[in-house]
Amino acid sequence: MLRKCAAEFFGTFALVFAGTGAIVINAISAGAVSHVGIGLTFGLVVMAMIYALGEVSGAHLNPAVTLGFFLARRFPASALLPYILSQSAGAFLASLILRLLFGNVAHLGATLPAGPAAQSFLLESILTAMLMFVILSVATGSQEQGLMAGIAIGATVGLEALFAGPICGASMNPARSLAPALISGHTASLWLYLTAPFLGAAVAVPCWLLSRAASSGSSVNSPSPLQK
Repeated sequence: MLRKCAAEFFGTFALVFAGTGAIVINAISAGAVSHVGIGLTFGLVVMAMIYALGEVSGAHLNPAVTLGFFLARRFPASALLPYILSQSAGAFLASLILRLLFGNVAHLGATLPAGPAAQSFLLESILTAMLMFVILSVATGSQEQGLMAGIAIGATVGLEALFAGPICGASMNPARSLAPALISGHTASLWLYLTAPFLGAAVAVPCWLLSRAASSGSSVNSPSPLQK
């Protein structure tokens, strides 16, 4: 378990350091990274960490994803809290280093709604549900690993950040939002990003189960290697 928690710590550190770091550096450099660059950074770092750590811990990198695997009965309850604590610790270290490097620029990449809170709450819930659905569909057990898993999950993160980021921040990850908010001292609307992703992950599980039941009932083909 120690090895798995260390992997989750490092993976989430990399996600927050690169992803929110792109937001901070974009602000410092007068937009040199760009919104597209920020979205791609999040997607690429998730993909890289899946390939690097998927065989060790599953590369959840996200408390909502860990909860989703648990609700899908693909992850043990005993590992739930250790994973979430490790992910949160990695995110906090990343935000602390970014603050030391650049100061409190752009609220350290904290996620903030551009419009009404209800709008962003619904968006975050739907985005996380979509992400969790993809993860459950391509992962092996509770492990985000394999060629297709890395590409599909990284692409989903990048896609959602590209089109929804300007409105809600496209966090989909409580640890990614919690650390920058607390370290920067900008906690307005933080409740939204601590609740909507968990709700979205929970909603994705029955949707995934229904899709599996429909698929198995309508096809006689053998499952793909990732489903075995």
